[in-house]
Amino acid sequence: MTSRKSPRKNVFVGRGGRVRKKRAWCVFAFAAAVFLVFLFGHVRAPVRDIEAGTAPGGDARISLSLAPSPVVELPPESLAPQRQIIEGLLSKRDTASSLLIEFLTAGEIFELSRQSESVYPLSRIQAGRPYQITLLGDAFESFEYEIAQDEKLVVRKDGDGFAVSCEPIVYDLETAVVTGTIESSLFEAVSEMGEGLSLAMRLSEIFAWDVDFVRDLRAGDSFRAVVEKRYRKGEFVGYGKITAARFVNQGETFHGFLFEDENKNPSYFDAEGACLRKAFLKAPLAFRRISSGFNLRRLHPILNIHRPHPGIDYAAPTGTPVKAVGDGVILKASSGREAGRYIKIRHNSVYETSYMHLSRFAKGMKKGKKVYQGQVIAYVGSTGLSTGPHLDFRMKKNGLFIDPRKIKSPSAAPVPADRMDAFAQRVGPLLALLEGQGVMQASADPAPVFSR
Repeated sequence: MTSRKSPRKNVFVGRGGRVRKKRAWCVFAFAAAVFLVFLFGHVRAPVRDIEAGTAPGGDARISLSLAPSPVVELPPESLAPQRQIIEGLLSKRDTASSLLIEFLTAGEIFELSRQSESVYPLSRIQAGRPYQITLLGDAFESFEYEIAQDEKLVVRKDGDGFAVSCEPIVYDLETAVVTGTIESSLFEAVSEMGEGLSLAMRLSEIFAWDVDFVRDLRAGDSFRAVVEKRYRKGEFVGYGKITAARFVNQGETFHGFLFEDENKNPSYFDAEGACLRKAFLKAPLAFRRISSGFNLRRLHPILNIHRPHPGIDYAAPTGTPVKAVGDGVILKASSGREAGRYIKIRHNSVYETSYMHLSRFAKGMKKGKKVYQGQVIAYVGSTGLSTGPHLDFRMKKNGLFIDPRKIKSPSAAPVPADRMDAFAQRVGPLLALLEGQGVMQASADPAPVFSR
């Protein structure tokens, strides 16, 4: 009997124990809650007294404000208008209207065209030039078109109308010293250095009055130049001004330093202040070869007879630009059976030049037009009696033909006497750089931009 009842007694006692434990925990939790309420009340009361300035022994001037700071809600970023930039190169089919019609009404484009007429006509924009359209949200903000290497047209929305202006293009500039040695041609020497054709062209233009870059060059000739390199958005985009240059040709050294002439126009002068620019260029073409020289008894390649050839034939590809060798006025811009298309220029009462076998004339070339030294007047061709594309260049002095290569051309005016001190101060450091003895200065070059 005892063995069967013992389990029941143990179970009953176990259950009772658990009930008593639960009751004990409830009593403990209730007591803890009462204690916390009591404690909170005693702590909170002094705070309330301090807030009211009535705490026992406190200073009634003390006041604490626990009011929350106002919250300023900013509009979500997605609601702010975003700026968009659309850029590219103009195609042959692009016009100002086709570019802007998506962002402006036809009336606005008409008004813009009217306002631009006196600044830069929109009808003159050309294929291949960079442009940029800026939008603020969906609204038109500005339009930019690069007119040339140094200038751009800028159109900005201004109320109900537009603000139109031409502005300079800003570049990041890096001044560098470039050096090369010629083995066959100036162009090849520059290319082997990793530089562009335009640098070779610029160097040939500086010394064009003293060096014929086809006939006079020899292996071992050398050059050194201080030149600006232009960058936009971290990319190289071309060359700025050449501040100073040295060219060694057949042992003779030529220097050119950029400085303002007597008319405040930038030009190149040698180390003594003499202007490199002379009355006539050495040749009307760059990077060409002489296919036939000055010969008063040359066998004509087509007529097969001996007849005078009082000029120089420069072989060059069709379309090569032909430049006026000096300032003057066009006497004729016409065509003939033998000369093909040709231009004659009177330079003064003494000299006259002719340019024959041209493929076409430059825009605006006609009788009576004034032209300037180095200005493109036409393009190489093979019109008239010609066996291939070339320029037949001739020069007269007092009505008689002369060999252009033998002319002693006078120089333009030197550096003005009252500016020689400034010129000497400028030339000194640059000459040291050209001789490999100077150090590149970090300061910006103050010389004006020189472009031909």
